[in-house]
Amino acid sequence: MPNLFQQFKELLAPGRVQIGTVVAYADGVATVELPGGGLIRARGQATVGAKVFVQDGVVQGPAPDLPVIVDVI
Repeated sequence: MPNLFQQFKELLAPGRVQIGTVVAYADGVATVELPGGGLIRARGQATVGAKVFVQDGVVQGPAPDLPVIVDVI
């Protein structure tokens, strides 16, 4: 029997990709500071001080260390 919840999740669009700087890392969970100053927690491998891509609470990988422009509306 197919997993109906998994099939439903596949229909939904994935969450947006965010970029941030890792400010803490412990037990496989990184605390990531976003350019606007917010903090999120994400599972995955990361190094403190590194910039990473985060999507749906998971570290997707390293991000380039480029300046980030925050547009305040």
